[in-house]
This record gives sequence, C-alpha cells and structure tokens, in this order.
Amino acid sequence: MTPARRTSAQPDRITELFGTDVPVVLGPFGGVSSVALTAAVSDGGGLGSYGLYGYGANAIRNTAAELKKATAKPFALNLWVPTGDEISDLPPKDFNNYVETLRPYFDEVGVPVPEMPDRYLPDFGEQVEATLEARPAVVSFVFGVPAPDVVKEAHRRGIVVVGTATTVAEAVALEAGGVDAVVASGMESGGHRVSFLKPAEESLIGTFALVPQVADAVSIPVIAAGGIADRRGYAAALALGADAVQVGSAFLATRESAAVPAYRAVLHSPAAAETVLTRTLSGRLARGIPNRIITELSDAGVTAPFPIQNWLTGRFRPQAAAQGNTELMSLWAGQAAPLIRHDSAADVLAELLAGVPGSA
Repeated sequence: MTPARRTSAQPDRITELFGTDVPVVLGPFGGVSSVALTAAVSDGGGLGSYGLYGYGANAIRNTAAELKKATAKPFALNLWVPTGDEISDLPPKDFNNYVETLRPYFDEVGVPVPEMPDRYLPDFGEQVEATLEARPAVVSFVFGVPAPDVVKEAHRRGIVVVGTATTVAEAVALEAGGVDAVVASGMESGGHRVSFLKPAEESLIGTFALVPQVADAVSIPVIAAGGIADRRGYAAALALGADAVQVGSAFLATRESAAVPAYRAVLHSPAAAETVLTRTLSGRLARGIPNRIITELSDAGVTAPFPIQNWLTGRFRPQAAAQGNTELMSLWAGQAAPLIRHDSAADVLAELLAGVPGSA
C-alpha cells in the first residue's frame, strides 16, 4: 500500500504537543549546551534543549533545577541511548597505547595524561531516572529507541518523548516504539551522526530527501534537522512536510551558547564552509570543521573505540578551549554554517520565523 503523502506541514500540532509558541527546536549539544541558550530559546517561544551526554544523576538534577530557575517555559533534556557497541573495558596495554598516541596534545595544553578510569560513561539507567524525576516538558533521545518502560514512565509523568532518526526505517522504528515525535536528521547536521539500525556511513541521507520520506512514512510529527540556519531552510522544511525545525549551528554561534569565543569565531569565519565527517575525536562519526588534530589523527590511523576515544580527548579538549586553541578542539558544525549571520538567540529565532508569513 502506498503511504499517504503529507502535502503540508502542521506546525500547530507540534506547538500543542510541546506547549511552545513556535515550531523551532534548539539542537541539543552534548558538551556545549548552556542554561542561558536553552532558556533563551524557550523564552523566545521555541523549545530549548540541553544535551546530557556524560552527565551523572546529580549533575542532571542540578542542571534541571538551574533550567527551571532560568525559564518557566517548556524545555527538553536529551540523552544518548546505549547502542551496545560501546567498549566498557580495555586491556591496560591497549589503553596506554591510545594514551601515547594522544600524549603530544596533553603536553601542548599542559594537562597530565590520565590514568585508566573505572568507567567511561555514567550509568544510563541512572541518567534516565534522574531525567524523568526532573520532569522536563520533553525528553529526547539519540542513537536508538528508548525502552518501552522508559516511554511508559515518561508518559505517566506527562513528559513528551522525542526520538531521532537518520533513515526512514529508524523513524518507523521510533514510531513503533511509542515516541510522540521524531527528528529527521539529515547528513548535513553538525555533530554526531546518530544512526542506530545501520552504520552511520550507510545512513547518510540528505535532509531534502529524508524529511518528505519520513513525513510520508509516519503519522507522528516530524522535526527537520540538518542544513537549516535561516528563513529559507525553515520554509523549505515546512514545504517538505516537516511540522517543525531543529537548528544547531546557528544557535551554537550565539553569545548565549557555551561555545568559547574562539569556537564561535570559527563558526562565523570562512573556515565553516568546509566540514568533514570524522571518527578521530570521539570514536563515532561526527561532522565538524577540520583542524590540525583531525588531520594528524586521521594520518596516524589510530583511533580508540567509542567511548574511550571521546573520554581521552575529552580530558584535554576543555583546556584547549579555555586557551582558545581551536586546533585541538572539536569544532562540530553543520553544512549550513556559512549561512550563520547572527550572534543572539533572539535574532536567530526571528530570522527563522521570517520564512513563513504569520509564523512569528
């Protein structure tokens, strides 16, 4: 049976679902989320999002409390679903070999090389429990379908559940799993490719092709992500059948984000016109602006598996950021970064909403 084609967007149903004024979602940044930016987008009528990658239960509770103090409007908390391919143990010899590959970068920023930790990631069950206890308006997931009991408990607490898909099959799986809306993330998106049914390299579908196919394949609201940074992207997403847009890089470049000034300067520079897909900084495929460390590690051909590589580089990347050393940072950015024009969340929202008369 041929699926019904969605001929027009229905932004009202997403704003009703989220309790927001406009169908704009802030992309959740794992590592560079900020309370200020999340609150600014929510206060501006959209859905602010905060990425909780690497956060333990107490950090989640504290962050949620800060967000509730900063805004009375709805916001989303975002979690990474374990895919099953995470490496939790590694022989000390292998760990030390990976450390030695990265030693020059620790030395360059003046950070001692780390010892092997007991664990590389917080317990996912504890993350989920703390997130649901916080009762955000929305909890969003990447890298998989949340377990049925998680979806059920979120709904019992009145929390909307959002999943993220990079293919039509993933969107269908998420709808079957009971989520209330799905983000259709095109390959143009910055940051990690959050594929979970097939390898990320086999799931690289552009937003313009992905969004209408997902809109035809599922009945739940669709949020378009990837390559959207201005009014034209907003209008195009709605024309493709999306109910809302999710925007990352344009908001990441604003002064309210947690990105350091040097990072934001790169996003506003000609360098943002060239992005690459790489595993070198985290062990998982991600899109960012190339710099020296990506080039050198790619040439070395030695990358620890996820999450070990992410944990190791995460020991020196914050210090590099503090020093303004963009050559040793992760400069995640989408392919629409050259369209970035604004440095405040309010101006980005206004620009997006100008794409459809009467939507502001």
